[in-house]
Amino acid sequence: MSDPAKRMINAPSMDDNRPYINDWSPGEGAFLLTQLDWLLRLAQTNSIWPLTAGLACCAIEMMCSASARFDQARFGMEVYRATPRQADLLIVSGRLSWKMAPIVRELWEEMPHPKWVVSMGACASCGGVFQTYSIVPGVDAIVPVDVYIPGCPPRPEALQDGLIKLQNKIRSGQAKNPFAEPAGRMDGT
Repeated sequence: MSDPAKRMINAPSMDDNRPYINDWSPGEGAFLLTQLDWLLRLAQTNSIWPLTAGLACCAIEMMCSASARFDQARFGMEVYRATPRQADLLIVSGRLSWKMAPIVRELWEEMPHPKWVVSMGACASCGGVFQTYSIVPGVDAIVPVDVYIPGCPPRPEALQDGLIKLQNKIRSGQAKNPFAEPAGRMDGT
């Protein structure tokens, strides 16, 4: 059956031992795609552009974290953007009122993919000391949150620690939030 004189030169036979054909599966040997995915995650990790969305006293600490003393540029996050179309990280810093919630949701929807959200401070994470009808009891009721930063207000070091944790999640591929797809407006339309 494997007589070379009776078969064509390039025709494979069942007796040939070709481990690169017989034992191949799509998950193995995808070296190029694996390296490309790693390279894209590395680029995303080191070029995060936050959106300037300061709502209350935590915003002062967020601004301070970009100063020379704390040097947020070391982590590739020094470019704060004023438009959501150029940002990929939404830092919700401070208390979020129900009146402001549709605006924050719209800002999040206008951000390109991939996008991440950091909840900075006790007010953004759980409503804080403002347990009233007008304050959202956690920004995760409006947008999906990737990292929570506790404190009232959290220090700039805490914000940098949260951003480093977000970078580690992006680098390891765990920051893929299944709810980070646009799901329509808050009013149901």
